[in-house]
Amino acid sequence: MPLRPLRTAAAASAIALSAALVLTSCASGSADASAGEKVTGGTIVYAHQQEPACVFGGWIEQAYLSYQVLDSLVSLDENHKVVPWLATAWKQSDDGLTWTFTLKKGVKFTDGTPVDAAAVAYNFDYWVTGGNSTAKVWLDGYYKSAQAVDAQTLQVNLSKPYPRFADNLTQGYFGIQSQKALETRTKEQNCEAPIGSGAFIVDKWNRGQDIILKRNKDYTSWPANALHTGPAIVDEVDWKFVADPTTRVAALQSGQVNAIYDVPAVQWNTLKDGGYQLEKYVTPGRPQQISFNSQVGPFTDEKVRQAFAYSLNRKQIVDTIGRGVIPFEGNGGVSQATPGYSEKAAAWYTQDTAKANELLDEAGWTQKNSSGIREKDGKELTVTLPYGAGSIINADGAAILQGVKEQASKVGFDVKLVPVPQAEFFSGKYSTPDAYDISVGYWTAVTAGILYINWRPSTPDNPNYSNSTFSSDQTLADYILEGNSAADLDAQNAAYEKAQDYIAEHALSIGVYDRLSTLAVSPKLKDVWQEHAQGGPTFYDAYFVK
Repeated sequence: MPLRPLRTAAAASAIALSAALVLTSCASGSADASAGEKVTGGTIVYAHQQEPACVFGGWIEQAYLSYQVLDSLVSLDENHKVVPWLATAWKQSDDGLTWTFTLKKGVKFTDGTPVDAAAVAYNFDYWVTGGNSTAKVWLDGYYKSAQAVDAQTLQVNLSKPYPRFADNLTQGYFGIQSQKALETRTKEQNCEAPIGSGAFIVDKWNRGQDIILKRNKDYTSWPANALHTGPAIVDEVDWKFVADPTTRVAALQSGQVNAIYDVPAVQWNTLKDGGYQLEKYVTPGRPQQISFNSQVGPFTDEKVRQAFAYSLNRKQIVDTIGRGVIPFEGNGGVSQATPGYSEKAAAWYTQDTAKANELLDEAGWTQKNSSGIREKDGKELTVTLPYGAGSIINADGAAILQGVKEQASKVGFDVKLVPVPQAEFFSGKYSTPDAYDISVGYWTAVTAGILYINWRPSTPDNPNYSNSTFSSDQTLADYILEGNSAADLDAQNAAYEKAQDYIAEHALSIGVYDRLSTLAVSPKLKDVWQEHAQGGPTFYDAYFVK
């Protein structure tokens, strides 16, 4: 989810949002228009659902934006193979502790300074000292230093081997910024308009409305998996923020926008039948899952955690709300799109209310009050589940959580759903053991190494704020470290699977559904695709037809 949230708080009214949509597209979005002659130039009007605080940062919504502006060392192709971007080649030393990257020659940031090894090394240090919270947690425990061997040769030194290091660098959190810009501009300037070497440049940010991205006419550093070479084909992208899903769909159908993000499941087939291009990316990494506070409250008891898992028919809930678009996910560790996925962990719990009731009885929750809520020592089995409304959890996700609440109530749980606006959610208010009983959310990744971030034990000397269960289980930690360090892919996956099975066995987390990145695109706009590390929209190759 990178990171313990940040999101936009849900919604101004649909009417106000619709009024904010300006008719600036250069081609109609109507689905009955046939493909025709390729057009150079024009403005893509794109409706996204959330507005981040900065263009670059540790939340996936920022990675989607910064991907348009900042190039990375490497990219991920459709086969999940790491391919060149700013780096033309890379290698790992025999001991696994040194990575060497050879950079493209002649690439410049849009401020005219060179994209050289010194600038890239500076970015690594910038990330781990507070420049990007999610980049930092990926590097924590492994990164020692980065240095320029010469202008085109970067050396990254690790404290222990990490064979999938390059895979992780394909994520948008590792976009490279101008060293000069980071050193000389204000924090606010670099927040609103980071300087990269990418296909687009941030021209203007109208807070609460949109960001205008203009083509970098001098672009020379496209990734190896791009569909064309040279600068972007369109003149600009008008990246609008439209929180209400119904408004986004209506704007696409009316031709006010050319593409939208986060297609509601109920509208999927309507748009498909209408001739719109639909794209769906199942995000690797941690799925939308429920994790239990194992330090404070009723879920410190493993039997109570297991009872909650057995109380639910999660697949029924997801299939009902998701209408075949949203995939059910049983695995609480990683999603089915993640290498090293454990089918065993995914199938660990199916609904068994008799078993749930038996476990709650064994745990001492033997009484029920007049409302059907279980009690123990005069205390009700009330559990709090705060969630990032309109940010981490979209409208479909909120409906799924309502289904969880209703099913769990049948065995005596009183689930208090607490929708939390973006600013409040990302402030850290709901991140401590006394703040919740159940946590819900995702983390995007390209490998099962996400387990290291979500499950590394938290200690006073080395706190792990991404461990939402607050568990400190060394057996689990050892499985994950084994997976991270193993040179052989099969050995990596076997260790990661042991970790997932352990999480399931002890009911530390249960999966609910896979986090999706979805797009709907007008038939008059071609070659919009989703990048393969996180599923964000890619507009570099896009063009209109007339």
